[in-house]
Amino acid sequence: MTEMVYGFLPTRVREPVIPRWWRTIDKWSFTAVFILFAIGILLGLAASVPLAARNDLEPFYYVQRQVFFGTLSMVVMVSISMMSPATLRRLGTLGFLGAFIALLALIPLGTDLGKGAVRWLNLGFITVQPSEFVKPGFIILAAWLIGASFDINGPPGRLISFVLAVVIVGLLAMQPDFGQAALILFGWGVVYFVGGAPIFLIAGVIGSGVVGALFAYKLSQHFARRIDGFITPDLDPRTQLGYAANAIQEGGFLGVGVGEGQVKWSLPDAHTDFIIAVAAEEYGLILVTFIVVLYCLIVVRSLFRLLKERDPFVRLAGAGLACIFGVQAMINLGVAVRLLPAKGMTLPFISYGGSSVLAAGITMGMLLALTRSRPQGDMGEILRWGR
Repeated sequence: MTEMVYGFLPTRVREPVIPRWWRTIDKWSFTAVFILFAIGILLGLAASVPLAARNDLEPFYYVQRQVFFGTLSMVVMVSISMMSPATLRRLGTLGFLGAFIALLALIPLGTDLGKGAVRWLNLGFITVQPSEFVKPGFIILAAWLIGASFDINGPPGRLISFVLAVVIVGLLAMQPDFGQAALILFGWGVVYFVGGAPIFLIAGVIGSGVVGALFAYKLSQHFARRIDGFITPDLDPRTQLGYAANAIQEGGFLGVGVGEGQVKWSLPDAHTDFIIAVAAEEYGLILVTFIVVLYCLIVVRSLFRLLKERDPFVRLAGAGLACIFGVQAMINLGVAVRLLPAKGMTLPFISYGGSSVLAAGITMGMLLALTRSRPQGDMGEILRWGR
C-alpha cells in the first residue's frame, strides 16, 4: 500500500570496500612503500649475515625476522589505510596512550641493550622501542587538539598539545634519545605551523630548541660525544662514521658488486642505522639516489594531495605524518654522509628492527588513509553551511 501511494524508495548502491579503497588510495606512494621494503630485504641479505655470524645464529636469522615483521607491517598499513578520518582519530589517540604508558614504563623497567641509552622494553620474546610508536599517535592527537581549537568554545588544543610535546621530549631526553625528541618537537611544530601559528612563536620554539641543545651538550656526555665527533675536522676511520664514509667512497657510482662489500663486517649497526652505507658500497650511487627519490615521492605526493583537503584535522595530521616520515629518512641519510651528528635513527622500511618497521607501517597506513581521494563538495556549499 505504501509503495502504491508514495512509490518505491530508490535503492542506494554502496561500492564494495576493497574497490573503493583501491580507487581512492595514492597508488604511487603505496607502491613506493613496497619497493622500499623490498630494498630493505635485499640489503638485509648482505648486512645482517655478519651480525648473525657474530651471535652464532643461522646466516639469515635476522632477514627472516625482518620478513616476518615487515609482512606484519604491510598488513597493518593496508588495514589502517582503509579507515575513515574519524576512526583514525580514535585509533591514534588510543595508540598514543598505550605508547605513552610504555614510554613511562622505561623509567623502572627499560634496558639499554648494551648501547648506553635506555630505549627498549624487554618482553622476553621481543624488545619494543616505545618512542617509535609515540610519534604517529602524538601527531594524530596533536592534530585533533589543534583542529578542535578552531571551533567556537573549543578546547585550548594548542596549549595542551604543546604541554604533551614538552613532556614527551623530557622523557626521551632522560633515556637519552635526543634524535627522537627533536623529531617529536619538529612534528608538533609542523602541525602547529600548518594550523596557522604566528611566525614569532615558531621562532621561539626553535630558539628554545637551540637553548635545550646547549644544556644537553653541557649535561649529557652521550650527547656531547656525538656533537664533538661531528664537528671535529679529523674523522677517525675506526669509528662508525669513518667506516660509513669509506664505504660510500668505495662504492662510487656503480658499487663494488653484490655481496662484495666489506663495511658490513666492520660496522656493528650496518643492518640498522648505517644500512645506507651497505647500499652505497655494494650498489653505488644509483641505488642510493633511487631510495632518496622514493622517499621524496611519498612526501611530495602526500603534501600535494593534502592541499585539496578542507577538513582541518586531515590537513594537519597528514602534513605532520608526511614530514616526520621524510625528516626521519633525511636524518638517517644525513648522518651516514656526515651532514648531521649521529642520532641512532633508523631508515624507514629499510633498516632492520621490529619496532621500526611496524611503526613505519602504522605511520604510512595513517598517511595513506588521510590522503585518499574524497568528495570535497563545492566551495560555495561549504561557505553556505558555515553561516
